[in-house]
Amino acid sequence: MEPAFRIHGRTTMSTANPDPATRPDWDQELVDIVDYVNAPADFSDLAYTTARHCLIDTLGCGLEALGYPACRKLLGPLVPGASLPDGAKVPGTAYQLDPVKAAFDIGAMVRWLDFNDTWLAAEWGHPSDNLGGILAVADWLSRTAVAEGREPLTMRDVLTAMIRAHEIQGCIALENSFNRVGLDHVVLVKVATTAVVAHMLGLSREQQLAAVSHAWVDGQSLRTYRHSPNTGSRKSWAAGDATSRGVRLALIAKTGEMGYPTALTAKTWGFYDVSFQGQPFRFQRPYGDYVMENILFKISYPAEFHGQTAAEAAITLHEQLKAAGRGTDDIAGITIRTHESCIRIIDKQGPLNNPADRDHCVQYMVAIALLFGRLTSADYEDDVAADPRIDALRNKMRCVEDPALTRDYLDPDKRSIANALTVEFSDGSRLDEVAVEYPIGHKRRRDEGIPLLEAKFQRNLARILPGDRQARIQALSGDQQALESTPVDVYTDLYAVTD
Repeated sequence: MEPAFRIHGRTTMSTANPDPATRPDWDQELVDIVDYVNAPADFSDLAYTTARHCLIDTLGCGLEALGYPACRKLLGPLVPGASLPDGAKVPGTAYQLDPVKAAFDIGAMVRWLDFNDTWLAAEWGHPSDNLGGILAVADWLSRTAVAEGREPLTMRDVLTAMIRAHEIQGCIALENSFNRVGLDHVVLVKVATTAVVAHMLGLSREQQLAAVSHAWVDGQSLRTYRHSPNTGSRKSWAAGDATSRGVRLALIAKTGEMGYPTALTAKTWGFYDVSFQGQPFRFQRPYGDYVMENILFKISYPAEFHGQTAAEAAITLHEQLKAAGRGTDDIAGITIRTHESCIRIIDKQGPLNNPADRDHCVQYMVAIALLFGRLTSADYEDDVAADPRIDALRNKMRCVEDPALTRDYLDPDKRSIANALTVEFSDGSRLDEVAVEYPIGHKRRRDEGIPLLEAKFQRNLARILPGDRQARIQALSGDQQALESTPVDVYTDLYAVTD
């Protein structure tokens, strides 16, 4: 018998010259993910329709981000001039790249302005971030197949992969808070992308398990860049980094590289002990299509989602102030009645140093909406932020948690993201509280929201593409059957531009 020795107070057995036959079984959490992506795609029509809306909204967000030099500077080949003839095309650009870098570029674009979809639970995140890896790999595989005389993937394959990636990321997030242990939610983007891309690449089940194990063993991002005093633009490309890393890990596993069966549960060295305070994941439901069906769209405001309803309420108050002939100078105080997650993430006092800082501050969002009756991506830039009235209003605001709103936020049958604003004037009078329980991108407001989502997509297409191409994309993207049957390379060609 191998001699026992002690590590940090634990007794373990020497692993020198281990017998491969004694390697443990795969962690059940890894098995469940891989079995899910390999199971037949028995998803609802609602899930596929919502995935189509998610696709166009996500691509549109990426096109809008191309108007920002800070985003554009990160795009393109790592080595200037490098290209891949049958590589993946980056929408809105002339780049055609290897799938790892293309995944980064697409992922960075869609997340840059904090305007793509959102999932809120114990952990937050943006499952459409996975489109970076999914679309890059699907496009690369399709172009390679066509070059070799084989059939390309279709856009239904892309939508199916999106449903699966949303579900993996969202179901793990329901009961497990990574932010409470200092980790960024993009770990779930990496895991979900790895799983669905490994399936798309045709890896064996053993290779898929290895790939997903690597995603958990891999280093995970700290939330440093999302919080004061370090808030910065990395939060706009962190998801691009994560989804591209998922592609890279899947390609590594495709070579036959070994995996790590107890990547989560290994004592001392597994993810649970190292990064999750020794606690195993909890699960509310099995993997299906729940997350895609219930995804939240950011339709009206490019802002952290916990503040969406606050911005909507502030727009209403802006109109009431105008109607009453009152100005923001008359305001003595503003109370934001909200839920715990809003306070923990976007209740910020003091200086805001850059756009990334401002779009994660509920007081800034409310101040802009009260002053101007709008909230756009440009409102986070330095020229707008220099207006002294903004900080003057911020200093008059206080956030107060309402336990009932926190309960409704966590209730799986409600999933509300409520905020309520009360404005008090210097003369002691006040306006009636304006409360918004569900943002316009919520499932409960789909009938109201989808026409606005489609209009948002139309605006974003017009930023980059000529009119005839806009019309072709809109017609195709609005037809579920036609879109699903379209080869991936044919669809992505519609978004390509020349230098």
